[in-house]
Amino acid sequence: MSSEQVTTNGEQMEQLAAYIVAKVVRNKAAEITPDTPLVSSGLIDSFALIDIFLELQRIAGCKIPASKVQAKDMDTIRLMFAVAEKFGKPPKQ
Repeated sequence: MSSEQVTTNGEQMEQLAAYIVAKVVRNKAAEITPDTPLVSSGLIDSFALIDIFLELQRIAGCKIPASKVQAKDMDTIRLMFAVAEKFGKPPKQ
């Protein structure tokens, strides 16, 4: 594994799920797991994806080129972190 690669752990996924429940979804009792469909189920709308994308980068500690991300890549937390691992680069110091 190169030092340029981003890795994900379960704690990071839990952090993003907590952020989505606290800041994005209207139903604060919603139970969100790494595999919960977010957009396709209607839990979040496409406008919320921008905030979630920024939080994903903060939690993963990387920058992800927006041009590499499609809406289908943002439907579950697991998919989001897969994109971060594939395309994310550590931020420049």
